[in-house]
Amino acid sequence: MKKIGFIGLGIMGKPMSKNLLKAGYPLVVYDIVATAVDEVVKAGAEKGASPKDVAAKADVIITMLPNSPQVKEVVLGKDGVIETMRPGSILIDMSSIAPLVSREVAARLAEKKIRMLDAPVSGGEPKAIDGTLSIMVGGNQADFDEFLPAMKTMGASVVLCGEIGAGNVTKLANQIVVAANIAAVSEALVLATKAGVNPDLVFQAIRGGLAGSTVMNAKAPMMMDRNFKPGFRINLHIKDLNNVLDTAKGIAAPTPLTDEVMKMMLSLRDEGMGDADHSALVRFYEKIAGIELHR
Repeated sequence: MKKIGFIGLGIMGKPMSKNLLKAGYPLVVYDIVATAVDEVVKAGAEKGASPKDVAAKADVIITMLPNSPQVKEVVLGKDGVIETMRPGSILIDMSSIAPLVSREVAARLAEKKIRMLDAPVSGGEPKAIDGTLSIMVGGNQADFDEFLPAMKTMGASVVLCGEIGAGNVTKLANQIVVAANIAAVSEALVLATKAGVNPDLVFQAIRGGLAGSTVMNAKAPMMMDRNFKPGFRINLHIKDLNNVLDTAKGIAAPTPLTDEVMKMMLSLRDEGMGDADHSALVRFYEKIAGIELHR
């Protein structure tokens, strides 16, 4: 079983790395937050001193980082993994970043005969913990097939969507749907409350019909329970929607719904809610309506 280097032990990366350990993969880990590293080391991983050190000790590198600049720094920067990765080894970047950056990083690695898959995920912290993430992959079919078993320890759905960058294009599409869905659920339940109808009963009535969705099932209860502990932060969704809008502008694709939800999220961030779960989008509607959702 190949040794895996895992870099990025945040809300998502930490449980993902633990699932690899549970599946028996030898793991060496690194993060700038020492307490996160210590927790995964306690679960059985080896500690790495830097991205470069991790790459020197592992056959496969998985990165789970906040955005494009961090991926470029960890992979291509000073003491980056490119300095010690061996020809024929592979980087699996599971971060959600701009597709063009995925292609840029892959091209630089290819110069050293290093392979790459871009494999962003969806599902938030709960699915990261139970290993049922949706993983969207871009890259070569043979590389995908080779590392599918490792990815399946972290995800229930692992789909090859095309060449390098296709994984992150798919993730952008996913984030449009999730953002618009959370906004629609917020709008509907605030309308119900404002009209004097219990939002929980509305939720129970419509969840089994065409309006039902994984997003509604996950986020409507959080809204009504006032539980905005982050599974996926508003700040991170803003980052993803920025990548959507930048990509859309480059290819002249219309994104009116994304534009509107982005304005709502930016408004919440300006009010200090950037680190709240994206279900807190309901607060935008509540403020205008002058009510709060409760069961």
